[in-house]
Amino acid sequence: MPAISHSKQKFHDPRMLVEHPVTESRATQRTVMINLSESPLSWLHARGHLSNRQMLAGETLRGDYESAALGPHVTMSWENIPRSRQKRGAPSGLNRTERMMQAKNRFDGAMIALGPDLSDIAWRVICVGESVPAAEREMSWPVRSGKLVLKIALDRLAAFYRIPS
Repeated sequence: MPAISHSKQKFHDPRMLVEHPVTESRATQRTVMINLSESPLSWLHARGHLSNRQMLAGETLRGDYESAALGPHVTMSWENIPRSRQKRGAPSGLNRTERMMQAKNRFDGAMIALGPDLSDIAWRVICVGESVPAAEREMSWPVRSGKLVLKIALDRLAAFYRIPS
């Protein structure tokens, strides 16, 4: 029998991981690892199909969608449980419900700014995470038209969110 060689090989991780800060409050800072290749928007940006401005506009819309808790929930939210029994003065900033309402208002404003023609592709690809070809099939669009329409929607979102050029 041939001898088995136990050489240490470097494992190449194909995922594009970045550390992203999660702001819960001013006092606590956490970070999470995000796989940039999971999102269709990130996939397009990583391959040079979207500008940084378009990517930021899409991520802002997705952030508002998630902050407004418009997507489906898998488990209970434990965010409103008090961390200690001591009173430490008046709460700073908005509470969770107010933050959700503001995010919902921003999301609704963005969808109105996009209009009925662009909001569907933006919602499907950015918020739900559907691939561009799948969104094209669902909307009965010609092949390769979704990316162009998505770029137009992202430019309009960047104008809505006042993202500088």
